[in-house]
Amino acid sequence: MHFDSKDLTHDQLVHFYKSLLLPRMIEEKMLVLLRQGKISKWFSGIGQEAIAVGVTQALEEDEWILPLHRNLGVFTSRHMPLHKLLMQWQGNQSGYSKGRERSFHFGNAQHHICGMISHLGPQLGIADGIALAHKLRKENKVVVVFSGEGGTSEGDFHEALNVAAVWDLPVIFVIENNGYALSTPVHEQYRCESLVEKAKGYGIDGVKIDGNNILGVYDTIKGVRKYCIENQKPYLVECATFRMRGHEEASGTKYVPAYLFEVWEMKDPIKNFEKFLLSAAVLTKESMDAIYQDLKEYIDVECTIGFNAKPTQVNTHHEEADVYAKVNAGENIPKHEVGSKKYENSGSRESASYSEPKIFVQKPNSVSHHRLIDAIKDGLRQSMQQHDDLILMGQDIAEYGGVFKITEGFVAEFGKERVRNTPLCESAIIGAALGLSLQGFKSMIEMQFADFVTMGFTQIVNNLAKIHYRWGQSANVVIRMPTGAGVGAGPFHSQSNEAWFVHTPGLKVVYPSTPADAKGLLIAAINDPNPVLFFEHKALYRSVSGDVPDAYYETEIGKARLVRSGDDISIITYGQGVIWAEEYAAGHPGISIDILDLRTLLPLDYEAIRAAVTRTGRVLVLHEDTLTGGIGGEVAAWIGEHCFESLDAPVLRCASLDTPVPFNIDLENNFLAKARLQETVEKLLNY
Repeated sequence: MHFDSKDLTHDQLVHFYKSLLLPRMIEEKMLVLLRQGKISKWFSGIGQEAIAVGVTQALEEDEWILPLHRNLGVFTSRHMPLHKLLMQWQGNQSGYSKGRERSFHFGNAQHHICGMISHLGPQLGIADGIALAHKLRKENKVVVVFSGEGGTSEGDFHEALNVAAVWDLPVIFVIENNGYALSTPVHEQYRCESLVEKAKGYGIDGVKIDGNNILGVYDTIKGVRKYCIENQKPYLVECATFRMRGHEEASGTKYVPAYLFEVWEMKDPIKNFEKFLLSAAVLTKESMDAIYQDLKEYIDVECTIGFNAKPTQVNTHHEEADVYAKVNAGENIPKHEVGSKKYENSGSRESASYSEPKIFVQKPNSVSHHRLIDAIKDGLRQSMQQHDDLILMGQDIAEYGGVFKITEGFVAEFGKERVRNTPLCESAIIGAALGLSLQGFKSMIEMQFADFVTMGFTQIVNNLAKIHYRWGQSANVVIRMPTGAGVGAGPFHSQSNEAWFVHTPGLKVVYPSTPADAKGLLIAAINDPNPVLFFEHKALYRSVSGDVPDAYYETEIGKARLVRSGDDISIITYGQGVIWAEEYAAGHPGISIDILDLRTLLPLDYEAIRAAVTRTGRVLVLHEDTLTGGIGGEVAAWIGEHCFESLDAPVLRCASLDTPVPFNIDLENNFLAKARLQETVEKLLNY
């Protein structure tokens, strides 16, 4: 192995040696602790240390790194205290994730490290978002994101490289090619000669290097960093290496031919660097021994501190409170309710009262008559005017204005940097939105149709939703979801999929039915530091209209709206269901119908639900979604558990058929819940 020190000083070379040796010694200690049962799991990077250390040393300390399992050298090179890392690995509350994560599944904004998730690939898109933030701010910085050779087979790898190339983002994609993805060898993973060939397909330059040569890694990344900043382009670096342990200790290494260990033992990154330092008279055997002893003492002291951490104190309230980032009170943002009564908690869970709302709007106190689609556009435009750091992303949303024309004219008003067409890659764009959030930006993503969100499902339910609970990082991301049937669009453009996300703690799910709520809830969603899925019913875009304040205002997320008060039955609903309920009530004046518009599906307004039950004693939960697994089941179960004494009949559900959404209009009308509304009401009244 040839080492070229170039213009590095002896002090720098010694620093590299210490930085390289420390993670190896920590790992050896961890293997002992694992056998002693003091830590539960370990992903060893022995044999690969030169990559993590060399990469990190080549960056500025405020440049983000997105590491993987085997990158202990990233954390130690960023000077994260070993005792706190040890608490993290024990699952102790004093660790970086309060005991909620293990090993390296955590991040820390102070050290500019973004934690991985087990799905591996999705973090590549996050790197795109961080780099986009640098680009928008015209900062001369790069982002480094790690992948294994196995991860290059994931769709997220393709999407992230493509977005980085199309948007000219300064991202360095580092592939640690150690020959095996757990036990799958490279010949069963891909057929190209080198993974650098994959970069060429995206118009990206790349290079393959010896990942066990600390100076080669450092020098390469230094040069690549300079290239990415000067040219504002991404770059791919494939590092050839080998792991001397199993994927994790329990998996073993029986699947690896024995001769490979002999070959790679000769390429050990530390032993070879030691030989170079001795031959170049940078260090002596005695000085190396002294360094070893100093590091051993450091590790022993830190372990003593780490293993004397306070025992975990379980507190359910603290666990639940950390699922969401706290929302600022927003004293300077007007709150507004139009054409309804606002539910107010009386202080008792057993009683409730309603009062006419106070209207807080900027003078002049003007309103305009808007369709739902116009109100959404108005809220989005005012949010763009209010927040210079709000970025819009989506397919065809720029000059074309989106398939529903909500962002038409926005490019002329706000520019293409802030109104960004995206390639067809939902996962990478949602990841990029999270990356923007790490850098303090807000973002809105428009799904062309809510159905297409499946392509970004992992990013939403595993990255966006969990990141605050995992390591206290907010995700200021709104995903607009044009949803619903009734427009003859068939199985792939008509689904009601809100229930998929209501099951996921950490998300907020909003579903307005009126123009005024659509504007106010969208503004509130954009101001919320948590990820919000904003459902917009396509059939209501141009069929529903109403008075909407011209001012910039919020409608509070998590609060239901009392549409009308009644005595006979309560219909609890949202979205298109509100329109159906109002139409039914208008056509049946002899029935005193109480209608509650949930507006927010996660979190639910349970006090408003309780009040609706109390007013009538008979409840029908109505929604367009299919019956099985729909949110109606959750609402009905909660009522049965908490309001049983107030019921005069079982809670009934009226929902769409448990089939895909058919294309034919007659079949679609039969599919929709509206077709069964009258019979369900009659059944409830006659119970």
